[in-house]
Amino acid sequence: QVQPVEAGGGLVQAGGSLRLSCEASRNRFSSNVISWYRQAPGKQREWVASITSSGSTDVAASVLGRFTISGDNAKNTVYLQMNSLKPEDTAVYYCRIGVLWGQGTQVTVSS
Repeated sequence: QVQPVEAGGGLVQAGGSLRLSCEASRNRFSSNVISWYRQAPGKQREWVASITSSGSTDVAASVLGRFTISGDNAKNTVYLQMNSLKPEDTAVYYCRIGVLWGQGTQVTVSS
């Protein structure tokens, strides 16, 4: 496995929750910053959240208090817990590890 693999997207009503996952190889998971980005139709891709190999996290102001990034070293997986979802959160969500991008997972929030 080289590219990270995302999962967990779907259709949810406003106010609902989803948890995205990003699985990577052990070497890449343990030695890189892992980030989530999203891209809505007609918009530029934007950074959402990051976690370092030591567990430090950071999230964008637009999702602060609603989204949480976490990691499971045993599973080589990073999660993005998304709560209180809004229609403007609708986008394709991508996982990035170093220079590698996943294929993306669609999140659609209905009003």
